[in-house]
Amino acid sequence: MTAAFGVAADAYDRFMGRYSVRLSPQLADLAGVREGMRVIDVGCGPGALTGELVERVGAPNVVAVDPSKSFVEAARERLPGVDVRIAPAEKIPYPDDCFEAALAQLVVHFMDDPVAGLREMARVCVAGGVVAACVWDHGGGRGPLSPFWDAARELDPDVDDESARAGAREGHLGELFRAAGLREVQETELESSSTYDSFDDWWSVFELGVGPAGAYYGSLDDAQRAALRKHAVAHVPDAPFTLEARAWAVRGLR
Repeated sequence: MTAAFGVAADAYDRFMGRYSVRLSPQLADLAGVREGMRVIDVGCGPGALTGELVERVGAPNVVAVDPSKSFVEAARERLPGVDVRIAPAEKIPYPDDCFEAALAQLVVHFMDDPVAGLREMARVCVAGGVVAACVWDHGGGRGPLSPFWDAARELDPDVDDESARAGAREGHLGELFRAAGLREVQETELESSSTYDSFDDWWSVFELGVGPAGAYYGSLDDAQRAALRKHAVAHVPDAPFTLEARAWAVRGLR
């Protein structure tokens, strides 16, 4: 996963957490998470989905992994009683047949090897266990970062706008699940939104250095940042405004 997530947890909360907390109940519903299950959150970040899982099954029945030390520390502090470990999706530090469900929210497109990561999620599930994941529809221009990337492409047509990343276009996440050996694969969409009081309220999150968008912004000089900001104004409504976002979501069985 990208090094652009080695940031403070509160930076991620401002940047993407405001959307992911709305996705979490939907992904947990898709996975059928309910009382009595033991579950794992893969790529847990600061713990948005982890917290939803705790509410459903209790902290002793939830474990989580993430490669970011700062995120793991935040999740441990926020969710005492949850076993949170530093690890990538491709090397989950648990034996076979541990969980009834493995979930990955907004993670697959950052895995170094998405198929290997999904196979690991399946490996740690019991036979018949559920693997579920979601990824923003960057390919369809319906992700929460789409206005930013639309503005960036006007200045730099070759920018990596995340649209080609794994699972970020229609049907691709399902293809990855099937390549990983999951069966009875089902595909759907999830939705989220966030309201901003002003343009600066929205724009300031890109200055935090989170994810590919934050890394791209950080790579620009002052003149380029000013130009990007000027172009971005035209891609969001007049304030206050709400941005709607869609994510591709898939579940499959081991």
